Amino acid sequence: MKVFTYQRPGAAQDAVAAARVPNTKFIAGGTNLLDLMKLEIETPSQLVDVNSLGGGLDKIEPAANGGLRIGALVRNTDLAADARVRKDYGVLSRALLAGASQQLRNKATTAGNLLQRTRCPYFYDTNMPCNKRNPGSGCSAIGGFTSQLAVIGSSDACIATHPSDMAVAMMLLDASVDTIAPNGQARTIPIASFYRLPGNTPHIETNLEPGELITSVTLPRPLGGTHIYRKVRDRSSYAFALISVAAVVMPDGSGRVALGGVAHKPWRVPAADAAMKNGAKAVADQLLAGARPTEDNAFKLPLVQRTIASVLNDAKKG
Repeated sequence: MKVFTYQRPGAAQDAVAAARVPNTKFIAGGTNLLDLMKLEIETPSQLVDVNSLGGGLDKIEPAANGGLRIGALVRNTDLAADARVRKDYGVLSRALLAGASQQLRNKATTAGNLLQRTRCPYFYDTNMPCNKRNPGSGCSAIGGFTSQLAVIGSSDACIATHPSDMAVAMMLLDASVDTIAPNGQARTIPIASFYRLPGNTPHIETNLEPGELITSVTLPRPLGGTHIYRKVRDRSSYAFALISVAAVVMPDGSGRVALGGVAHKPWRVPAADAAMKNGAKAVADQLLAGARPTEDNAFKLPLVQRTIASVLNDAKKG
């Protein structure tokens, strides 16, 4: 691990001011960042510990829009167990419980979960070229072992997937991400605009500016309907998704659907939502239009359709 400096400010304004130092990273639970630092994939010059920040960053509160404001420091365990989340945003609670272990959920935060980095094995192997880790070095995954990797939204520079379960549910719910920049300006980013596709710059994963701090995530008013999160993986626990399906299905068969495990970001297509009444094949065709699977991961395409069919069938049962 490289040498770094450490600060523990008490207010968000102080944290973003400290982040003006180049190559600063914010740390809260550290469940992903510390692993990456040990491997020297992340080599920050400074860590700014945000665990002591005030301003309700560790609280879940009613939002002005009729939804919920989830502080950036709310732990995954607390978010999944919150009575309001379980009642009105069940897909989010289910997605959180499908991710990681109880011990990790006890430490991991809302903001950290959104910002966790890919689990592509070539990203973690520092002996292998990786454009996400070392821009311009090449992508070892292309032509390599790819069963876990992207089938859509990828590029010639990167075929990694985003690992978060929570982010898939947040995408489905049309959450927004509230931030504060080093100059003190606050802004709100719709989650649909928060993540980037790899293109030629896969190392730039979000539209956050350097030193910009997530302060909260805001959920809109509850949608109603039946909420389902279905995660398909190689083993029944402690594994990242081969594919996952988050869905809200209304009594008339309309609804929303989003996928995890298939792209560089949580994957949602408006045309797929519009096709919900037409069945699983119609929904999957819209979600996967333009897919570019490899020989290793082509199984994900029929797996998506079958999982959506299972979800829609369960929704009919109530």
